[in-house]
Amino acid sequence: MQTTSKSNSASTSASVLMINAQGIMLSVQGQDYFLSYNRIPWMQDAPIRSVLNVQMSGPEAIEWPDLDVDLELDSLRHPERYPLVIKRNELDFVGL
Repeated sequence: MQTTSKSNSASTSASVLMINAQGIMLSVQGQDYFLSYNRIPWMQDAPIRSVLNVQMSGPEAIEWPDLDVDLELDSLRHPERYPLVIKRNELDFVGL
């Protein structure tokens, strides 16, 4: 699925090119990016229809509204700057 929006007379778009066992290939603003499930594990078991429903969320972000997931384009361009970190709080350990 491809979504196109007009912003400041410039066309921007986001689309899923491929889904396989290792991750998702995206095209965003004419650039292709591979998102490994190692970096986005919450999308590995997502319904295909929901993964295909990607759209621009402003000029520098994309979103999957069905999955409540959004990513800044800078995290696609420079994934090394955005390590996957799970922050825990005291509620994660209630009842243990």
